[in-house]
Amino acid sequence: MTAQTHRDLPMRVAFLLFGLGLLAVVAIFTLSLFDRHASWLWAVSMALPAGLVLGVVRLVRNR
Repeated sequence: MTAQTHRDLPMRVAFLLFGLGLLAVVAIFTLSLFDRHASWLWAVSMALPAGLVLGVVRLVRNR
């Protein structure tokens, strides 16, 4: 059971990065509705494509 948990770690990291990036994108659009800006959210939003790429690479390597 421990081996399966370690094998799923990259996929969990991918989901975490994707979710964090998605939340940052939603926050960027929400803040723009109120004419507010948080430039650091643009850097955090780069987690979305990083998580997507990591997840796709992990799935392709498993097959």
